Amino acid sequence: DRLLDEQEIDFADIITDVDTHALFCMKCAERGIPAICQKPLAPNLETARDLVVQFWEKNLPFYVHENWRWQRPMRVFKEKLDAGTIGKPWRARIQYCNSFPVFENQPFLKELEQFILTDIGTHILDTARFLFGEAKTLYCRTHRVNPDIKGEDAATVTMDMESGLCLNVEMSYASRLENEAFPQTYVEVEGEQGSLQLIKDYWIRETNALGTTGEPYPPKSYPWADPAYDLIHSSIVDCNRNLLSGLNGSGAVETTAQDNLKTLQLVFDSYRSAERGEIIRYGS
Repeated sequence: DRLLDEQEIDFADIITDVDTHALFCMKCAERGIPAICQKPLAPNLETARDLVVQFWEKNLPFYVHENWRWQRPMRVFKEKLDAGTIGKPWRARIQYCNSFPVFENQPFLKELEQFILTDIGTHILDTARFLFGEAKTLYCRTHRVNPDIKGEDAATVTMDMESGLCLNVEMSYASRLENEAFPQTYVEVEGEQGSLQLIKDYWIRETNALGTTGEPYPPKSYPWADPAYDLIHSSIVDCNRNLLSGLNGSGAVETTAQDNLKTLQLVFDSYRSAERGEIIRYGS
């Protein structure tokens, strides 16, 4: 409170635990201070909506630090997808599956009742929206493969998109696969005239009737960054650049808190679908 009251704050970046996001974001809203919040925005959709309303009523910038869509290979993949050379996409798959020892690095994650969907799922489902738009239906299955954890360490989300595309999203920290490469995300899209793939080591490959072409699009490296995390660190730089453009009025922010509500809707509806074994339907 003293920091916010006694200093001239241009904006605050809330990087605390998710259970304290609402508390600190509200302190900013009450004082008229713009805020950036780490994902997930809140532990439930109702709280997230309340926060968005508070900032909207005060006409304050309110953004979510969502960097996955800012990975260089993902941006290039989106450009190639939008170019339309594979024709209208009708089926796609996003895969983030590996055996990275996440629970050894962060033992507290073992105690979370909800894990992979709220952790990596917010990234992947936001990326799904970035690439393919909004969902019409959603169905989810979750798994707890590691017997020493409380939450789910694997999930499969199947969505019918408004475009007509069928999308399968796979997330897992329990998968030992030949081509796994933490923290890379793989994408495959089938279109009426060909297919587009983002595969290991940032290769993007396009296949049509004439054959297959491709090249790698590695992330930018920074001297201050761990090379093993270049993909993540470079995307954070680009994400922050976009957030700054909104704060200084020079551009539009992609991951506003209001937009992020749509991603959180998918996350929490995935839990509801998995628990009830039902298909979630959106719109009319």
